[in-house]
Amino acid sequence: QVQLVESGGGLVHTGGSLRLSCVVSGSTLDYTAIGWFRQAPGKARERLACITHYNASTYYTDSVKGRFTISRDNGKNTVYLQMRSLKPEDTAVYHCATRPIACNRPLEYSGQGTQVTVSS
Repeated sequence: QVQLVESGGGLVHTGGSLRLSCVVSGSTLDYTAIGWFRQAPGKARERLACITHYNASTYYTDSVKGRFTISRDNGKNTVYLQMRSLKPEDTAVYHCATRPIACNRPLEYSGQGTQVTVSS
C-alpha cells in the first residue's frame, strides 16, 4: 500500500521560510511524478509544483514561481518543497501527491497534509 506522509509545516511570519518533506512508502519513486498542492478553507484546491522522475523536470504555478522550489531524493523516497518569502495567502494545508510518470497525469495517491500558517 502506497503511503505519503508530509511534515515540516508550522507557523511563520510573513517573509519567512519553511521546508516541507514528503516521504513515500510502499513504492519506489521510479516512473512517478510527485507534486504538491494546497487546500485552504473555502478555497479550491491549488496545484503548486511538480517534479518528474526521468529527468527531474519541474513545473510551478504562477503564484509560487520564484518563491517555492521542489526537489526530490529518490534514494530516500522523499520530495521536498522549499518555501521562501511566505505570505499570509500561503496559509493552507499542504499535501503531496503522486502521478504516474508525468505531471499532467491524474492524481494517484496523496497524503494527509501538513498545516502551514503565515501570520501578517
